[in-house]
Amino acid sequence: MKSLLGIAGLLFCLLSFPSLAQVFSVPNAFAQKLKEPITLDGNLDEEIWTNSEAWNGGFTQYFPSDTSASRINTRVKIAFDDNNLYIAAVMENNGPRNYVSTSLRRDFRGEQNDAIVFVFDTFNDKTNAFQFGINPYGVQREGLVSNGGTRSQDLSLAWDNKWYSNAKIFEDHWQMEAIIPLSSIRFNEGAQNWNVNFYRIDSHEGERSTWSPVPRNIPIISTAFSRKLIFEEPIRKSSANISLIPYVAGRTSRNFLEGTQESLTPAIGGDAKIGIGPALNLDLTFNPDFSQVEVDEQVTNLDRFEIFFPERRQFFLENADLFDSFGQPRSRPFFSRRIGVDIDSATGQNVQSKILYGARLSGKLNENWRIGLMNMQTATDENAGISGKNFSVLAIQKKVFARSNVGLIYVNKESLALDEFQQLFDPTAYNRLIGMDYNLNSSNGKWTGKVFYHRTFESIDQVKPYSFNAYMLFTDIHWNWTFSFQDVGKSFNPAVGFVPRVDFKRINPDLSYLFYPKSKLINRHGPKVEYEGYWNETLGTTDRDINLGYIIRFNSLSELEIKQRNRYLYLFQNFDPTRSGGEALLAGTDYRNKTIQVEYKSNPRNVFNVLLDAEAGQYFTGSFQRVTSQTGFRMGYLANISMNFNYARIRLPQPQNDADLLLVGPRIDLTFSKKVFWTTFIQYNNQIDNLNINTRLQWRYAPVSDFFLVYTDNYFPGDFMPKQRSLVFKLNYWLNI
Repeated sequence: MKSLLGIAGLLFCLLSFPSLAQVFSVPNAFAQKLKEPITLDGNLDEEIWTNSEAWNGGFTQYFPSDTSASRINTRVKIAFDDNNLYIAAVMENNGPRNYVSTSLRRDFRGEQNDAIVFVFDTFNDKTNAFQFGINPYGVQREGLVSNGGTRSQDLSLAWDNKWYSNAKIFEDHWQMEAIIPLSSIRFNEGAQNWNVNFYRIDSHEGERSTWSPVPRNIPIISTAFSRKLIFEEPIRKSSANISLIPYVAGRTSRNFLEGTQESLTPAIGGDAKIGIGPALNLDLTFNPDFSQVEVDEQVTNLDRFEIFFPERRQFFLENADLFDSFGQPRSRPFFSRRIGVDIDSATGQNVQSKILYGARLSGKLNENWRIGLMNMQTATDENAGISGKNFSVLAIQKKVFARSNVGLIYVNKESLALDEFQQLFDPTAYNRLIGMDYNLNSSNGKWTGKVFYHRTFESIDQVKPYSFNAYMLFTDIHWNWTFSFQDVGKSFNPAVGFVPRVDFKRINPDLSYLFYPKSKLINRHGPKVEYEGYWNETLGTTDRDINLGYIIRFNSLSELEIKQRNRYLYLFQNFDPTRSGGEALLAGTDYRNKTIQVEYKSNPRNVFNVLLDAEAGQYFTGSFQRVTSQTGFRMGYLANISMNFNYARIRLPQPQNDADLLLVGPRIDLTFSKKVFWTTFIQYNNQIDNLNINTRLQWRYAPVSDFFLVYTDNYFPGDFMPKQRSLVFKLNYWLNI
């Protein structure tokens, strides 16, 4: 009863905070109706641009400070007609200079890049937005902002669409011009205004600035601080948004371990994107092929639980926030990488299962309601003993208060019936989940939080098949504190989700404080305290982590963090700390370890840069030293050469094994032009005794249309005996109807 009262009290607090917001009167932008056509050349010599009226300037610093005007001038102007949105921007400098572009590849990201970015909240909900950006060399990026942009992860650059732009560099400034078809974005028909913001990243000054001011303790992508873009007349769509993306592909492979070979196998399929009304989109896929997807970056696993790898397949990435925003990292009700993976009944190993088709309907029903509906079907593989699976997901979100929402999710996994069942699906082989989330985003961006309850259902009744979480975060210019409580029952089993462990309760309060010195070297610094504890009713405390740290961020954008970690760990099952097949530590034993950890990130604008994470100290019954680093060398925008290095030295007393775990991954990324890219990634991992080579050539021969050629090879590193080898080509074309 006490726990229910506590939950009710937390919900009351969550529901109360949005009322604290204040509304300020701010200047707006004005979009004129275009009367004469423009030539997209980046010159800005048309009358609409040469007219001094309706330019939007006066940008404010976001970094290194947020209390002064930008040191360099930026101005933006927007126009429209019946078919398109038109944007012009002029980015001035304090003199001649060079610009940083890490690549000519589309969808660049990072505060080291020079760029101007435009954020359009077309439904005025201050929660979701479209984002378009361009750098001085004309490289485009487009993305979707979700969840109010409260975290950097809320910006997804996976969304692709056709739009057109040009940029030009002059001695004392650079400027750009863009045309965005109205059919490519969603908005309310007849809308008179949108919420907007613009921000600029300047590598020379080390400055980020925004048109509508954003506090520097809030992510720059936040939609809480936008202003209005007012159209001269209501904006409407005059054309449908229907795109067909057919593909043709071929694959050949050889498995040296099993002595099998696959001759060149052709495949055809495609996607369709259909706009339904002004705000919904229907995505269809038939016989999808994901062979061009970049391989996962391997890691050294020293943990007892499954590691999370992000989704990389395009079909699942677009509008993914509708499904992925439910739950939290340790309890995800839906994880799309479960689709297309099954277990070979003979070997017990995970294998790919072919996806036959899929459909997804997503978007806005009105200003307050969003919906996402997905259905995917995989094929039956009799040789592997795999029955086809059907996956259905329904997600609904209702906006409440200024920027918060309530969501409902339903996930259903069904297996096709075997011969003995006289129906389509096997009634004993299903897994279902239903859950509800409340997401708090206060109007001033200081308060965020989440409360959810999820429950799974299977053919056999289970004990405690639930997951509950309550989370709150407060941030202002100095203080940052969080509190989280999680309770996962021992039979919670989201078969299409991600839960690395079950049967635990977890509490996680954190507290930090930042100082902002008047220094040319240091931008901010401060201490932080972290506590994380796990327990359950049977074993009591199973994990405890108490960390004391200090973080320093420099004006150069480099960062340094030092942390002292104190861990307690109880083994509830046997565990080999080296994962090398040695003698395991026994279940029922517990360990207390202390380590020191140092993390450093150099200035990302430098030609040579490094990310370093080092830790040393006690490890179960022995000791370990661990170094993880990524060094990079940038040759202008033409080449990026990097090296991932991961070394762990583990020393344990007998009868456990010692280990020296090494993972090395050089990567070469060449961008010959804005249309031709070549990436080679080599990964050596002695923990799994594998050497992987993946090289991928991409030719973007037309807008959002590509040819891929991908070669993958796996070897035993000792004698270079081959394991598996494959060669894939794929050609797709984006056709707007």
